[in-house]
Amino acid sequence: MAGTTEEYIQHHLTNLTYGQLPDGTWGFAHSAAEAGQMGFWSINVDSMAWSIGLGLVFAFLFRKAAVLATSGVPGGLQNAVEMIFEFIDDTTRSIFEAKNDLIAPLALTIFVWVFLMNLMDLIPVDWIPMLAQLLGVGHMKIVPSTDPNITLSMALTVFALILYYSVKCKGLLGFLKELSLHPFPSVWAIPINFTLEFVTLIAKPLSLGLRLFGNMYAGEMIFILIAVMFGAGTVFFLLGGVLQWAWAVFHVLIITLQAFIFAVLTIVYLAQAHEVDEH
Repeated sequence: MAGTTEEYIQHHLTNLTYGQLPDGTWGFAHSAAEAGQMGFWSINVDSMAWSIGLGLVFAFLFRKAAVLATSGVPGGLQNAVEMIFEFIDDTTRSIFEAKNDLIAPLALTIFVWVFLMNLMDLIPVDWIPMLAQLLGVGHMKIVPSTDPNITLSMALTVFALILYYSVKCKGLLGFLKELSLHPFPSVWAIPINFTLEFVTLIAKPLSLGLRLFGNMYAGEMIFILIAVMFGAGTVFFLLGGVLQWAWAVFHVLIITLQAFIFAVLTIVYLAQAHEVDEH
């Protein structure tokens, strides 16, 4: 691990990035500065690997629950899956009034997937990075939702669905009319209407992705700062242990709440995309 406190924090905030190195070859960056020089055509391998892996864990657990489902006394996994399923189903029905079989499964996938990615933040910050270093891997961030590339990618996927269903349900002219004649139904107000509606439209994926990233990044930073206390003497070691436990308990609420907010806003935005103005 890095020597100084600054190096320690920087090390934990640096992704395992693959891209084109300054000398023109392709490989893994050895520092945050080197990763920044790689530009757009680079990939945070750790974020991708953990997010895909957790997605597979989600699929495996829910498939296993479906296979083992019984009408008798259900097991713990079946109870948990049914509780989540009913919770998301009730939430979707209360918000989304149109008919679309995609929305509930999408909300369920988003909620559980984001929850699992956030849940990785509860693993002590040094455990997996130290194991990765023993295996020769220089950097390893295990919380995908602290990477804006992951959160904004999910948000942009939702945004693409918003545009698709807006055009499909309202027609291209209807969608453009919505952007141009609201909130002021006047031809002279079209420039103002379009500016306001366009900013509102673009703000949806940005707020969706950045809200999740900001909250989880702040949570991770607090865990890292608490971990620094363990090397500052006996008193700070004991204090750090208490603070880590307290923050982990509180962070469980943030983890769940952020997954819920992402899923609910997805439902809300898609419900708005299905709304057709009859006037």
